[in-house]
Amino acid sequence: MKEQPSFTEITLPSINDVHDEALINEFTNGIGKKVFILTPSFPFVFIGKIEDVVADSVVVNTEVTTIGELENRKWFVHIHQIEVFYIEQKGMPRIPELKDDL
Repeated sequence: MKEQPSFTEITLPSINDVHDEALINEFTNGIGKKVFILTPSFPFVFIGKIEDVVADSVVVNTEVTTIGELENRKWFVHIHQIEVFYIEQKGMPRIPELKDDL
């Protein structure tokens, strides 16, 4: 007779797994859109276009950061480092231009 799996053999995803998956899906759906990302670690701010999502990192073609020398580059931002983000959506407020030379 085959044993039925007991409740203790069922593994449920942790809240961190669910959180990470939701962020990955959100950024995957935002590929090609402009994004604002705030992180607790240097360089703190990224504004640019989402180019790709690789595993649990977001690839941002960065137009603006807190340091001008670090702009116009592709940054891999790990989702655990993202404190705040905003992805532009049709009909929602736009991310303002923050360049000094405007």
